[in-house]
Amino acid sequence: MAELAIATSGLTKSYGGVRVVDNVKLRVPEGSVYGFLGPNGAGKSTTMKMILGLVRPTDGRVDVLGEHMERKSRLEVLAHVGSLIESPSCYRHLTARENLDVVRRLKGLPASAIDEALETVGLANTGKKLAGQFSLGMKQRLGLAAALLGNPRLVLLDEPTNGLDPEGIHEMRALVRALPQTHGTTVLVSSHLLAEVEQMADHLGIISRGQMVWQGPLERLRARARRQLAFRTTDDARAAALLGASAQDGWLLAPFAGDEAVAHSSLALARAGIGVMRIEERSESIEDLFLALTEGRRL
Repeated sequence: MAELAIATSGLTKSYGGVRVVDNVKLRVPEGSVYGFLGPNGAGKSTTMKMILGLVRPTDGRVDVLGEHMERKSRLEVLAHVGSLIESPSCYRHLTARENLDVVRRLKGLPASAIDEALETVGLANTGKKLAGQFSLGMKQRLGLAAALLGNPRLVLLDEPTNGLDPEGIHEMRALVRALPQTHGTTVLVSSHLLAEVEQMADHLGIISRGQMVWQGPLERLRARARRQLAFRTTDDARAAALLGASAQDGWLLAPFAGDEAVAHSSLALARAGIGVMRIEERSESIEDLFLALTEGRRL
């Protein structure tokens, strides 16, 4: 079993008697890109802040990189962790390099760490341009560069594609996907956009109304998608009775049971004198599964 970069048990946060994070059990395998997915207000940012020690849990335990996160160990653990939570912050009157130099000094890192971080996020050629003149996308990159200073073992990114244009989103996805291989970094990336997470992550955790509703490898979720055969024939009424299919939007739908079953079905229709005009396989999308889970329906 893979080691866990993050493990939480019973993690709970209440504000005014309302549980915004409710008994969350997070399991982030080391070396993975873990997509933390949920609607806005589901509890993603609060959970990430508790993992980093920025918010005190009402109840529960947090372990990061094999260490229990508590007051006496927090600083030592966070020396190996980078983060970009909510909107990136920077000194507007400083350049990208000068901003990172402030962070570098706080972390006790060599000056060479700045060049590597700027190169990684594509800001190496910004020169003397001040951060206050940066686009929102460039500020997002600068925040990511600060998170990556010193090649941390774990990085937490909260909505990292916010404010990026399509080209920037593509580059950010590629960077996040590559971090485990290029830097040995485990990444926890949160988003409310399924399409973004699906293109970056290999593990997925779905949170809704403060509670985890699904967690595991992305491929395991894909495997739970229902598959169906859709038919159009010259006599749908007879074909439905013969195949045990149901009619929907001008199609006949039957459970998919493998290629051999498809061959038997088409042969049975031909022997009954029913012409097959079209036959195709359909599968639930990840979006269908996500909506079912966040709406409280069982898969």
